[in-house]
Amino acid sequence: MSRSQLDTLIHMVNQIAINNAHYDDAAERIHAHLTKFWARSMKRQIVDYLQQDGSELSPLAREAIERLAQAQTEARSASA
Repeated sequence: MSRSQLDTLIHMVNQIAINNAHYDDAAERIHAHLTKFWARSMKRQIVDYLQQDGSELSPLAREAIERLAQAQTEARSASA
């Protein structure tokens, strides 16, 4: 993945976080959005970024991506 592609994903998830920040369940809403609308490859890339660095993610985006990573881990465990 190129750095520009990663920068785009980071920007997108941070914007989604800004747009949902006013909800009490913002992190869950962001997680649901990523699950529903992002391609599997996009989700994998943003989770990988969080696990390797994650420094450019807003705290709310980070929380949502942590939920996404947890859901991916649980899905892998369930199918094994």
